[in-house]
Amino acid sequence: MAAEHPTVFTPVTFSKYSNRVLLKTLLDTADGGLAFVGQKLVIGGWVKSSKEVIREAAPSPADASVRAVANALPPKAKDVSCIEIIQSRIPIVRSLLKMLYGNNLHGGEKLETAVPKPPLPSTAFLAVNDGSCVASLQVVVESSLHHPTHLMPTGTCILVEGILKQVPVPGKHVVRLEVEKILHVGKVEQQKYPLSQKKLPMDFLRKFSYFRPRTTTVASVMRIHNALTFATHTFFQNHSFLYVQLPTITTTDSEGFSEKFHVTTLAGKGKKVEPTEDKEHDGVSLETVKAAITEKSNLVKELERSESNKEALVAAVQDLKKTNELALQLEAKEKSKTKSRKDKVIPGNFFPQETYLTASGQLHLETYACALGNVYSCGPRFRADKIESAKHAAEMWMVEVEIAFAELENAMNCADDLVKFLSKWVLDHCLDDMKFVQKRIDKTSIHRLESVISCSFEKVSYIAAIEILEKATDQKSQHLKKLKFGAALTVDHLSYLADAIFKKPVIVYNYPKETKPFNVRLNDDGKTVAAFDVVLPKGGVVISGSQKEERFDVLMTRMKEMGLPREQYEWYLEIQRHGTVKHSGFSLAFDRFVLFTTGLTDIKDVIPFPRSFGKVSN
Repeated sequence: MAAEHPTVFTPVTFSKYSNRVLLKTLLDTADGGLAFVGQKLVIGGWVKSSKEVIREAAPSPADASVRAVANALPPKAKDVSCIEIIQSRIPIVRSLLKMLYGNNLHGGEKLETAVPKPPLPSTAFLAVNDGSCVASLQVVVESSLHHPTHLMPTGTCILVEGILKQVPVPGKHVVRLEVEKILHVGKVEQQKYPLSQKKLPMDFLRKFSYFRPRTTTVASVMRIHNALTFATHTFFQNHSFLYVQLPTITTTDSEGFSEKFHVTTLAGKGKKVEPTEDKEHDGVSLETVKAAITEKSNLVKELERSESNKEALVAAVQDLKKTNELALQLEAKEKSKTKSRKDKVIPGNFFPQETYLTASGQLHLETYACALGNVYSCGPRFRADKIESAKHAAEMWMVEVEIAFAELENAMNCADDLVKFLSKWVLDHCLDDMKFVQKRIDKTSIHRLESVISCSFEKVSYIAAIEILEKATDQKSQHLKKLKFGAALTVDHLSYLADAIFKKPVIVYNYPKETKPFNVRLNDDGKTVAAFDVVLPKGGVVISGSQKEERFDVLMTRMKEMGLPREQYEWYLEIQRHGTVKHSGFSLAFDRFVLFTTGLTDIKDVIPFPRSFGKVSN
């Protein structure tokens, strides 16, 4: 007789820090976990769905004995005696007596009390997911171990130990865990639990940002989000970039025109800092006064030529004098507004000068690029724009990059490579999640990423883009506003170029200087600057970049044109004075790229705890 070979198990890896097996380890395998069958495992997770199968009670030994005796007796005769008839009616007689006398018969003697039947044995089949992958594991629990009603509600957390076995009839599940020991049960108040219902809309889930990662959709989005974060660091580390952490609190407006969140510790302490506004001149702009001076100067000249009404001339001269005085006052007021924050001491505040949540870390990153070479940073950026938009939130994460000794073309090439690398990484490392996204959210999601990886990005100048938009006559272009040189390209204009004209990623470059920040390098034509945007089909603008202005005199001229206070940027100007170098970089709107990858339509659905205008709950 041939000797039996012992069963060889593939050892399963336990999580080092929680002493359990991640479901991804079991289920994200070619055989669906069959290699681990027969092993004792500990798994934990949350119940996604459940069902209970009730079994008929097994016969008791006494019942079995009675049936055995009955079977041993000879067959009854067909004739039935009167005694047998009476005996067969005894239960009826007894019921009538019970109705007449109640439970007490024979002088108060109690009849036998009915004993409630024990619940029938059952088996609970639970689909459990621990967040590590899309797939759930079937967990089988006998009612003798734990009451099924405590385990079955959606959202219940369990930690169990059992033997992994092959499913008798493979279907959705190939393996299942037959539980031997219950280690933990986190119960759910089913009536109050918001995820008890199935297929909840995304806008409803935003109200429960602390629960929504338990849904399959949001869990998949967060795993993709995680993979893209890791891929971003991998890309830059592979290309010898250094990671630099940038401040969240700053005294500088990095762009010169962004809406900022003020940082103060005085709120609610009774120390209100009153604005030093001149109430007498509220609502009067310097431009309006200057226009009035021109008109009144012309009037004085006309009256001087006519010499017919000397009184009117005197009154006009006095009026012009007062208007000039008002203009001087307003100019002084404007200068005081742009006074250095260092001179504006705020008594009692944590910081003595005005401070803000940063809208961009690009200026700070430039200083490190001019010392370390190639650098990048990742972090939250804040904008206080009071707008409602599916592509905008008050707090969004940005990946900012700066490359020393690089010009505009170098930065555009780096941005191109980064987008392709991230797209490929997601398909290589999150394919199951992307298949779920393709099935439930966007059928074109995988194809869209494959197209980005394989195609060459179209590069078009701002002027060429204006000409293309001017010639567009299809139905999609009818709602687009016609533009002339100097006007900013809106999100709709840029998306139209990528979605309808080129049908692939587009890089638009060389924008009018009025539409970009002060530190973007001025081109030789004196009208445009070396800036670019990367626009993806169905994704819009995900990257904005530029070559920075390294010429000190040109930079100063640009700051004067935009009316920026030199004092606020003095620290930044220092790097242009001492050891300056040509450098270029860009910012990747990370949350928008996740939105593009998943095919979702609202950025608040890819941000774990979104903050937007008028909406913050936790």
